Amino acid sequence: MIITKDLIAQHNLTDEEYQKILDILGREPNLTELGMFSVMWSEHCSYKSSRVHLKKLPTTGPRVVQGPGENAGAVDIGDGLCVVFKMESHNHPSFIEPYQGAATGVGGILRDIFTMGARPIALLDSLRFGGLDTPKNRHLMKGVVAGIAGYGNCMGVPTVGGEVVFNDIYSLNPLVNVFCLGIAHKDKIFRGTAAGVGNPVIYFGSKTGRDGIHGATMASDSFDDESEQKRPTVQVGDPFTEKLLLEATLELMANDLLVGIQDMGAAGLTSSSCEMASRAGNGIELDLTHVPRREPGMTPYELMLSESQERMLMVAKAGKEDECIRICKKWDLDVAVVGRVTSDGLLRVKDQGKVVAGIPAKALADDGPRYERPYSPPAYQDMLTALNYDALPDVKDANQALLALLESPTIASKRWVYEQYDHMVRTNTMVRPGSDAAVVRIKGTNKAVAMTVDCNSRYCLLHPYEGARLAVAEAARNLVCSGAEPIGLTDCLNFGNPERPDIMWQFVLVIEGLKDACESFSVPIVSGNVSFYNETNGLSIYPTPMLGMVGLIEEADRAMTQWFKQEGDDIILLGTTREDLGGTEYLKVMHAREQGSPPFLNMDTEKALQACVLALIRGGLIRSAHDCSDGGLTVALAESCCSGPSGMRGAVIRLAPGRLRRDALLFGESASRVVVSADPGGRQAILDAASRAGVPAAVIGTVTGERFVISIADGAPNPAVDLPVATLYDRWAYSLERTLNQE
Repeated sequence: MIITKDLIAQHNLTDEEYQKILDILGREPNLTELGMFSVMWSEHCSYKSSRVHLKKLPTTGPRVVQGPGENAGAVDIGDGLCVVFKMESHNHPSFIEPYQGAATGVGGILRDIFTMGARPIALLDSLRFGGLDTPKNRHLMKGVVAGIAGYGNCMGVPTVGGEVVFNDIYSLNPLVNVFCLGIAHKDKIFRGTAAGVGNPVIYFGSKTGRDGIHGATMASDSFDDESEQKRPTVQVGDPFTEKLLLEATLELMANDLLVGIQDMGAAGLTSSSCEMASRAGNGIELDLTHVPRREPGMTPYELMLSESQERMLMVAKAGKEDECIRICKKWDLDVAVVGRVTSDGLLRVKDQGKVVAGIPAKALADDGPRYERPYSPPAYQDMLTALNYDALPDVKDANQALLALLESPTIASKRWVYEQYDHMVRTNTMVRPGSDAAVVRIKGTNKAVAMTVDCNSRYCLLHPYEGARLAVAEAARNLVCSGAEPIGLTDCLNFGNPERPDIMWQFVLVIEGLKDACESFSVPIVSGNVSFYNETNGLSIYPTPMLGMVGLIEEADRAMTQWFKQEGDDIILLGTTREDLGGTEYLKVMHAREQGSPPFLNMDTEKALQACVLALIRGGLIRSAHDCSDGGLTVALAESCCSGPSGMRGAVIRLAPGRLRRDALLFGESASRVVVSADPGGRQAILDAASRAGVPAAVIGTVTGERFVISIADGAPNPAVDLPVATLYDRWAYSLERTLNQE
């Protein structure tokens, strides 16, 4: 086939990139080679617009066992064990086919974890949808949640937490980010490397079909009105096969049969083979004749680019082929020796005895284009951050405002979502969905691991640098409120088209914010993903750097939750409330505005607060801890009343306004604040500990009764808020369900 300009454009390659291919090969590529370059040099696989900036992120630390560059990152938790974790996106496929797009996203992230030698023990999801007032968005959400549940539940891996946020900006570009964590022995981590010239290369798992061809290229392209016609590029998953694949992989590893192993994810057989070879500085020769396939007449192009699910590639130790094949067949998997490791650095592909592709493995995996794209703030940025408080009417009916916020789908309980997940399978789950962080016990030890996913994309739109810092701080604060010390982070950076200077400006500032905050907290970023081109007809999503953070609880029985426990307990606010209304959920819900500067974050203040909360939890001085975020102090208090598994508890709160507006006092989202509850007998010890830590602390109320009452000492005759807790619970707990069940 003649390679034409149209064919090059169809493969999303620029003229300059094609010229680079000519320089590498010293000749014209054939169609199979063009397809291989296309997928490996796509944004999704090559990180060509982001790699120069990602290098700035802190990736090392005393606990880091494996940083970026492998299938997942790993962090030491002691006792010879490490946690292996990563977050990935499956955004474009989930818009086109929500159930399978989300399901295969779960399947892919699970493979990333057990490919490293870790048994997956927990999943989290982080989702963004458009407003639920349209049938399309309700359909997308229902399909995505069903896909996550269907795959994770069948695999026997609990989905223990997550977050869901709604904004019309995501109507045509929903985000489906999935986090997975597994446990491995620190000295038995497996890596994707094709070491040992002559060693056999073995394919195992499902058969190869035509599904998913050019999936990586689709994920590296903006959408338009025809995007829903791209269903053939969405893979179809089979969790039952993946369960067999997991068990077979772990048995192969336990029997010391492997040199390296790699999941066939984006770009399928092409990516797994060239990446393994490139890491080892070797080559691989593949014979496609032996590749198990489920459709007749498949071409080398289709076989190399297929993204059929539940497939792996391993490099076995010489002479161990028969044992590898025996184990795979025991688990009822297709398996075949499809190649060998070579010394010439080439990925050489044969079919029926004929060489159909020959490309340096390093050229595909590591030598793709690198762009330092131009960046500059958008013309509308100043308008976004401008917020005239004087022209903004103060809250008149705080009862009505609170109920509206609790009904807002971003704040409302996500019970409808997580009740579809099996979050107790494997019996490790200590803190189920519905608190600041999920907590999972590490069996065989006295330890537990806490996990959270966080990002306020509105903050990142208004001020990308500060939004990123605030995301790191909130993730760490959520872990600390669960009793955990933050030890590692994975990111999933979702943005629009990087060829637009305003989008690239957002990305560069977010990277700087992540870098500075992670360095300040001494939390390394050990794995991650970049998802660009989340844009349809020129309309981009908000910058959404999703963060998955992991924390360690040395004594599992010290795990903490957010809900009030005991009638008569003191309610204490740690931290200071300021006039932070910019970018708040209150401003969006009550005034339909997404403007202003996000809350101010002082990193020293934040670190002092987190150290104080952790010390209070470890000292057994408090019964609950909940951070203030979306909806501010009033929503945090209401959630503490409503979210417990053993029933609702009321609260009577007394606030001193200072010079604050009422709306800022009640619903402002000032950072570095945590609500705790405690036995009144320990009040002085808590206040003394906060004083020593330099953290402002005030007793603001009592856990009591069946009503939620907030009085403000500003001379008003009636409480600002006075509602039955049952009413709060009804609005908060059932809002999402009622919305999704409408016709």
